[in-house]
Amino acid sequence: MGKTYDRIAGRLRTFIEEQPIFFTASAPLSGAGTVNLSPKGLRGSLAVIDEHTLAYLDFAGSNAETVAHLRENGRITLMWCAFQGPPTIVRVHGRGEPVFRDDPRWPELMTHFTTIDPDAHGHRAIIVVTAERIRDSCGYAVPFMSYDSERPLHASRFARETDESLDAYFRKKDHIARSIDGLPGLPLPLPPTPPRGDRAAD
Repeated sequence: MGKTYDRIAGRLRTFIEEQPIFFTASAPLSGAGTVNLSPKGLRGSLAVIDEHTLAYLDFAGSNAETVAHLRENGRITLMWCAFQGPPTIVRVHGRGEPVFRDDPRWPELMTHFTTIDPDAHGHRAIIVVTAERIRDSCGYAVPFMSYDSERPLHASRFARETDESLDAYFRKKDHIARSIDGLPGLPLPLPPTPPRGDRAAD
């Protein structure tokens, strides 16, 4: 029914990379804190860096709960489930870290995301996850659902933002700089967007 893996490779990696949506779960250390569960879409925003490391692009939104939880304690779980084909659920339990725009690792990490324009989505961080436990399960109760297309709404909303206007947008939100439980979230002011290596010759 379920199997534990020592690395992300082969069939497991292919399954993860083919899914159009995944979910993230995180929580503060406080037992009275708020558990967060988020769906993540947009093809090309997730990358398997190596057999024990994944990363995904963190885009503009109305809160920053995952960022805040990772800054406090690093715990995160990623989950993928098959809505088509054989029933499968894959979970990666691990340690996560938000890498922000002014981090020297940013340019190299961005080389793993070549099929999406992050600037159109208010790109604010890269979440890097080191897998500590990799496990699948049956997914027999997950329904069949079809994937039609990406929604254009996120890009149409944030593509027009500059670094300055995006920073102003974040400052107006109650739970960007601080989480629902008051933990430090996205550091502001928002650093400028670093140049991407593939644009260096422009």
